[in-house]
Amino acid sequence: MSLIKNSPSWAVDEHKMFADSTRRLFDAEMAPKIEKWTEQGIVDRDFWKTVGQQGVMGGSIAEEYGGFGGGIGFDAITVYEQGRTGDTGWGYGIQSIVIHYLNAYGSEEQKKKWLPKLVSGDSVAAIAMTEPGTGSDLQNVQTYAEKDGNHYKINGSKIFITNGHAADLVVIVAKTDRNAGAKGLSLIVLETEGAEGFRRGRNLKKLGMKGSDTAELFFEDVRVPTANLLGPEEGQGFYQLMKQLPWERLMIGITALGFIDFAIDETVKYVQDRKAFGSRIMDFQNTRFKLAECKTKAELLRSFVNDGLARLEAGELDTATASMAKWWGSQTQNEVMHECLQLHGGYGFMMEYPIARLYADSRVQMIYGGTNEIMKELIARSMDV
Repeated sequence: MSLIKNSPSWAVDEHKMFADSTRRLFDAEMAPKIEKWTEQGIVDRDFWKTVGQQGVMGGSIAEEYGGFGGGIGFDAITVYEQGRTGDTGWGYGIQSIVIHYLNAYGSEEQKKKWLPKLVSGDSVAAIAMTEPGTGSDLQNVQTYAEKDGNHYKINGSKIFITNGHAADLVVIVAKTDRNAGAKGLSLIVLETEGAEGFRRGRNLKKLGMKGSDTAELFFEDVRVPTANLLGPEEGQGFYQLMKQLPWERLMIGITALGFIDFAIDETVKYVQDRKAFGSRIMDFQNTRFKLAECKTKAELLRSFVNDGLARLEAGELDTATASMAKWWGSQTQNEVMHECLQLHGGYGFMMEYPIARLYADSRVQMIYGGTNEIMKELIARSMDV
């Protein structure tokens, strides 16, 4: 199974070759390490460099910054293939978002300084957005940055930060004007090495995605050069975040499809092998009907996210459509995991079977990137005109 199995309009031969090579790489380097990463709560740094050397993270970035100058379809393939391998530990999704922030809003100097290391895997990135008292409501971010000469002095705390423990580069969402609401938000890039006043909290214990390091971050008078502001002026952060959200939300739908394809394949293999009452589980009508339903949902989602990718490549992906991909993709993912686990019977409750881990890993897809309830509100707003 593949994201591009039906030859969507945006895909060319280079995409197919990239998908094949990425799958082989992930089968060899990712799949055997998932259990280890889950137990240790973080992905090995060597893996970042291994995939970086193979060009997996640079598909949509210009050659002068370390990529190979393709479109965002290459990033979509990477996201799908990770899901298709059954992994949630590697924080590529966040790495991709930061790469696109820098590519869209960074100065020439910032791009040359940071993009090559992110593409190569020598640097890992995080986005410090969510706070203990602020999730989807970005206007109420409390972390602030005050000018102090040619530096910002940053104070505040963040929570649920993916790649938080591994990050060399953190894009901080902070108020540069504490009285301006959303118009006071800015994106400031922190290089974590040697940053005084910057502290990482515990690696948070989660229901799922246990191979992904998720941290609390603390900023106490952390000095960051004003040259690390993303964009030409302060107060652009909310606009920058909103402009990139369609990719983030479509990416969640693509991730969902990868997991769905993986779960269906694992379940088909299980029910073909497992017997009860003298017959294969696969031979029972209920099993066949449930799998038919799951497969139908997978193909509907595949068509929808591929249409979204074509729109994104053309610069036409709107907020409502991206929100549909996010909420329906993640909802469908959880429905399929439920059915696939049930078809495993008691073994589905055992962590030695991938479906048990995927069941737990899938739940957060309905929460991050904007909750599914927020997605439905955004869709409804597009109708109320």
